[in-house]
Amino acid sequence: MGLVYSKADGAPPEKKSSAGETAPPPMPNFSFASSAAAVAKEIKESERPDYLSLPQPVRYEDIQREGIISLKPDTFEGMRFEINKPLNQHFFLSHSLFMGNMEMQTGGRQIIKTPVGTYEFGATVVNEAQTFLMLGRVGTDGRLNGRVKYDITNWLGLKVHCQLANAANQSQLMVDTDIKGGDWNAQVKMGAPGFVGVNYFQSITPKLSAGGEFFWLPSTPKSGVGLAVRHQGDKHVATCQVASTGIMNMQYTQKVTDKVTLAADFLWHLASRDVTATVGYDVNLRQCRLRGKADTNGVVTTLLEERFSPGINFVLSAEMDHWNANYKFGFGIVAGE
Repeated sequence: MGLVYSKADGAPPEKKSSAGETAPPPMPNFSFASSAAAVAKEIKESERPDYLSLPQPVRYEDIQREGIISLKPDTFEGMRFEINKPLNQHFFLSHSLFMGNMEMQTGGRQIIKTPVGTYEFGATVVNEAQTFLMLGRVGTDGRLNGRVKYDITNWLGLKVHCQLANAANQSQLMVDTDIKGGDWNAQVKMGAPGFVGVNYFQSITPKLSAGGEFFWLPSTPKSGVGLAVRHQGDKHVATCQVASTGIMNMQYTQKVTDKVTLAADFLWHLASRDVTATVGYDVNLRQCRLRGKADTNGVVTTLLEERFSPGINFVLSAEMDHWNANYKFGFGIVAGE
């Protein structure tokens, strides 16, 4: 009789190869693993710094520009009234009236304040391409300030700043030459009555840059060397500076949200062993901007700018120095942009 196979008898017998052995199972598919490895390699290569196309860093003197907004608010004592009026797109006028106190140091903790009032008139000229800027300020206290900025080419710029005053040793002249490269920049500074300086700042990676400076005062004579490192992330900036004059400064700025920025500063004078730590904040709301700081010397500072209407800002300023019992309060109005 013939052999009959049914489903109840179980699975059919395995097929035999020509050699009489069982056929090997199919090979596993490694296409997913290979594609994942290729993507990981591509990501790793994209994160590798391209040292031939690094970004241009900030200037050496501007490495702490993000933290200065929070840590050094422009506070004042008394009353301040400012009017800024544009005559056209290239010419602007400004009027500033200040009535407050001027501090006179006595050599100790006591501070003597004398009332003072000044008026200042200013004019600003800028071209359409914003490669040329000329600014001047003259006040009733006998001070004349002028500044000229001219970008000769994309890689070479010139700045001149001068100040004339009636008091002795307060008139000065400073000339800066800015040189920009693809991933570096440098400055040469010369001033009167006697100052020579040069600095250089270089991008090392897309987020890390470092450089140094050298200055010489022929009249003293005195010279110094400084080194600095800056790391800039998506929402933070960290800097560290060391100078041969015996100063070390570290600063960190964190952008918490689009409207809140926090900053911290650490200053150490090696010779006198004087250490100062400062924390600051900058809160920019829809109708006002609040800035302030507090340090380990007992100084608390706050500056509030409230926008009443387009072109009209009300300013409140306060500074309390608990250690020296020195308190400053001021208010002002700024009209115009």
